[in-house]
Amino acid sequence: MKVILKKDFESLGDSGTIVEVKSGYARNFLFPQGIGVIANKKNMRIFQEEEKRKEYQENREKRQAEELAKKLDNVSLTATVKVGEEDKVFGSVTSQDIATLLKEKGYEIDKRKIELEDPIKALGVYSVVIKLHSEVEAKIRLWVVKE
Repeated sequence: MKVILKKDFESLGDSGTIVEVKSGYARNFLFPQGIGVIANKKNMRIFQEEEKRKEYQENREKRQAEELAKKLDNVSLTATVKVGEEDKVFGSVTSQDIATLLKEKGYEIDKRKIELEDPIKALGVYSVVIKLHSEVEAKIRLWVVKE
């Protein structure tokens, strides 16, 4: 039985490929799990239209991320922190703090998109990477100053 894979499946292949499997495997596993559909003209047309829609949506999201990245490249944030003796920072500046600072500037960025290897624990100027899309990154400048 020929089946069109709707999802990537390790033992069979990538999404969109047509594979030959035993009919029992297709009826009892692939179809109920939503991994594949029977390969006929109707399903081929539906799958092609769905692929076009997904590609259009991804291109639109990428363009929006690129536009936002251009805006964010000029953004400079200032985080004020409490310091002790010898300018030792109490606590740290985390991705949540940076997301809050961005929100105050009018940019709604999820904290999980802000890439910090470790929380910032010292005064200074930092370049922070924000992953807006799988292919688009923006860099903002973060000034950590004492209160």
